[in-house]
Amino acid sequence: MSLEKYALCFPGQGSQIVGMGRELFEAFDVAKAVFEEADDALSSHLTRLMFEGDAAELTLTKNAQPAIMTVSIAALRVLTDSMGVNLEPECCAGHSLGEYTALVSAGALSFAEAVRLVRKRGELMQEAVPEGKGSMAATLGMTPETAENLCKSVAPDGEVRPANYNAPGQIVISGLAEYVDKAIAQAKNFGAKRAVKLNVSAPFHSKFMKPAAEKLKLEFENCKSWNDAKWQIIANVSAKALRKADEIRESLYAQTFSPVLWENSVKFMCEELGVNDYFELGSGEVLAGLIKRCKKGVNIISAGNPEKLEEIAKCLH
Repeated sequence: MSLEKYALCFPGQGSQIVGMGRELFEAFDVAKAVFEEADDALSSHLTRLMFEGDAAELTLTKNAQPAIMTVSIAALRVLTDSMGVNLEPECCAGHSLGEYTALVSAGALSFAEAVRLVRKRGELMQEAVPEGKGSMAATLGMTPETAENLCKSVAPDGEVRPANYNAPGQIVISGLAEYVDKAIAQAKNFGAKRAVKLNVSAPFHSKFMKPAAEKLKLEFENCKSWNDAKWQIIANVSAKALRKADEIRESLYAQTFSPVLWENSVKFMCEELGVNDYFELGSGEVLAGLIKRCKKGVNIISAGNPEKLEEIAKCLH
């Protein structure tokens, strides 16, 4: 790996799995401390839920979001504190929830406040739309234009719209369940190879999340640890780099009800910042798959266990 410029990336909701982070917890005291800090911040047994809980309960938005963040920050702390890596990334990026984790990594928000914030974010997003009323679906094979045309054809008033532009040919749509179902039924007429409903409980990154965003903005004001980021943060809503705390807060507010521009974010990191090496810290390898689809020839290591973190450490020492 040529490591003149590299990026840290953090996964979003969907990468949770029972047992996540256990190897880090058992192998490193610094990782154990992160899990304990999360439990203390939330006044709950999040760690127990992650290691031996019910998969359905872990998948609840209010649990999945802080759980995923906790594993990512544990991996980060193992790299820096246990393995002695002096991190100097060109930028950081996270997918949806992962953007909050990126902020913690860049010193823009404390972990304790961030984990409380994403727990509240999950609760507010779930409350914004009654369970069963909202839905999301992944589509394969459509361009951004055809996905937007599909949504407009079944819902001219925005009841369903693209929510995640994840990679070429992979776009997630979000909205009211009845309109998402109509879009799935019509998707092949607009060039989709497949359209599959996702196992989520709310229409994330849609206009129906606006009430949650307004309440979340009040939560932002209660956080005392906001700082300018020490590294560039690639914002989901603009696919541009941010560092100023006030700009970050405004971007996070908009992110709640706006599409995630992940494909454009990867292109910006590659083409504008010259990043060719990516380290995905946390549970799963979802972002690695998306990044490879967005840009051929890049180098990626996904690390959520000691062995993979050692591999990253060797690259960065």
